[in-house]
Amino acid sequence: MMKTLYLVRHGETLFNIQNKIQGWCDSPLTENGVAQAKKLGDFFKNISLDHAYSSTSERCCDTTELILQNRLGYQRVKALKEQNYGVFEGEPEYLSPKAPKDFETFFLPYGGESSNEVGQRMLKCLTKIMAKPDNNQVLAVSHSGACFNFLRMLQDPTEELAKGFPNGAIFVYHFDQGKFQLAKVIREF
Repeated sequence: MMKTLYLVRHGETLFNIQNKIQGWCDSPLTENGVAQAKKLGDFFKNISLDHAYSSTSERCCDTTELILQNRLGYQRVKALKEQNYGVFEGEPEYLSPKAPKDFETFFLPYGGESSNEVGQRMLKCLTKIMAKPDNNQVLAVSHSGACFNFLRMLQDPTEELAKGFPNGAIFVYHFDQGKFQLAKVIREF
């Protein structure tokens, strides 16, 4: 039986508009981020979700709660967190590498994670979640880098990356026989 995973990037945060590296540190949703999450809630109103999961970061938990509006509980999962950027956390984004390939090992000497570690962590976590017998229509709220690195574990992400992963983007995956297949990315939130 084919299952569906809705992997969502959290709503806009203060650090997003200040162009700061967020990673494992956190900043609150902006008014716009709250509005994005509420629009996501409208989108998911007509989808019968059976389980929901969120990164333990406040920005993801807040987004999840605004989407669900108490119609379903959710589980906080550390493995859905963003890449750890080490000492670069909270610093200006211009200090980050420019090319996705450079993220693979750039942050390791500074106490951070490699992008491959993040991708593997996400793949293991989401496979475990989707393999549960009663998880058929699942919401998981995570982060831009984590979503990108998960996609990178499955396919060449270049085409999708060029279109951008805005706050509130929904990655719709089909899950069948232990494998994920990207069905579409919804970006209009």
